[in-house]
Amino acid sequence: MPRIIPCCLALALIAACGGGGGGSSQTPTTPSPIPSVDTCNSLGGTGSTPGTGILNGSTCSPERSSVVLVNLRDANNQPTGACSGTVIAPRAVLTAAHCLDEETRIARIWVGVGAEVVADSFAFYPNYRFNTPGTFDVGVILMAQDLPRSPVPILTSRDARAGETAIIAGWGRDQSNVPATLRAGSTTLSAVNGSLLETLYAPPSSSVCSGDSGGPILLSEGGTWSVGGITSATSDNVCNTGTNFYQAIRPPSVRDFVLQHVPNAIQR
Repeated sequence: MPRIIPCCLALALIAACGGGGGGSSQTPTTPSPIPSVDTCNSLGGTGSTPGTGILNGSTCSPERSSVVLVNLRDANNQPTGACSGTVIAPRAVLTAAHCLDEETRIARIWVGVGAEVVADSFAFYPNYRFNTPGTFDVGVILMAQDLPRSPVPILTSRDARAGETAIIAGWGRDQSNVPATLRAGSTTLSAVNGSLLETLYAPPSSSVCSGDSGGPILLSEGGTWSVGGITSATSDNVCNTGTNFYQAIRPPSVRDFVLQHVPNAIQR
């Protein structure tokens, strides 16, 4: 497997976290396979101008979106970085394990309006180690109160298929180093390998950038966009080259971990 780089947005190491931290990439002008402005509708929001956090995507209104910003803090309540996540139950957010690993002690959820909500607890896959076979880049954040967003189903009824259209979304940084803007775009699965889903950045497809870690890759099942995977890493440190990697939800170990902590998650 190529060298892969987590797509978190670490305060101390922005350039090494999976894309767009001031790189030389340029936003393509060709339309996405699904018009980029329409990808926001899958998140429960509406689209506006083209954005670059999800490269070749659209900026989305967060007012109804179930894709949320995850602000991370250490034991001293100091900011350590940011990721994205998806509401999969009234009191649960799905994200990547590498967002919660190591020095993270506090997770604060922001739905795009109002105040942040401090998580009650969080968990990541046992013995998770980044880029190590047999471990899985999946974590869940649990709240003490309902979040004001509709849960998104997780896709457990079938495997993802190479060649199918997908929607990616997140709160990633853009090439101007502007963080914390919700964006979505369309892409195509280039490969399904073991527990990972892959996409390639090749216009008109979109790509993830730093800060999009933990956000969803959505696949359509039964007419409903469902979380097929979790944004995990890229093979390069700029947005417009290389491969994007997503932790698949379907593998039994990942599915069982999620349902252990979030038994009321909706499944498709």
